[in-house]
Amino acid sequence: MRGTFWPVILILAGSLLLLANLGILPFGELKALAAIWWPLILILAGVLALLGRRR
Repeated sequence: MRGTFWPVILILAGSLLLLANLGILPFGELKALAAIWWPLILILAGVLALLGRRR
């Protein structure tokens, strides 16, 4: 899992930005989603870092 976390994050971020550029996902909504969910992303990153250190 340790080697796949950042690539998956980059793929998700790139996909969201591509959808915003194509007009499928309005950028305003993308900013609103990021404003709401950024704490969860930090929590998940911390949990994954803790789980990775135990192995």
